[in-house]
Amino acid sequence: MEEKQNPMREVKIEKIVLSIGGTGEDLEKGVKLLKILTGRKPAKKKSHKRIPSLGVRPKLEVGAMVTIRQNIKEFLSKMLTTIDNRLTKKQISENNFSFGIKEYIEIPGVEYQRDIGIIGFDVTVVFKRTGKRVKLKKTKRGKIPKRQAISREEIIKFMEDNFQTEFE
Repeated sequence: MEEKQNPMREVKIEKIVLSIGGTGEDLEKGVKLLKILTGRKPAKKKSHKRIPSLGVRPKLEVGAMVTIRQNIKEFLSKMLTTIDNRLTKKQISENNFSFGIKEYIEIPGVEYQRDIGIIGFDVTVVFKRTGKRVKLKKTKRGKIPKRQAISREEIIKFMEDNFQTEFE
């Protein structure tokens, strides 16, 4: 007889976050790139600390990010083709994994933009299980046990099954 899987233990992709760092003109180029890739307006992030060696001061815009929650599978498969569907186990953390794309022109269907030049960005994929809303909702908020977290092994299995990703 066939064993039924618990639907509450099913692993899903919650969101994909694209982020880029830089200051001044580099940041504006990054914002333009993220807007071209996603069609959404990126949020700019400000620094909290002073780092004199990098020329960073508090409240200076140092990065931009955009979150994607629709059409995740198509977008992620497009991003994974740029890195040849290969990830290392070091890139995986609890509930998420990240990888960098060195040049945006490697993404299929994206042409070189003269005003942007060649820059790269980071992609973070966040996973969840059904029931995460219990922790996030405003009224009657609850706690989620540690077993609700998604381990490295579960992420590796999910990516191998759904995206044919190879791990080193």
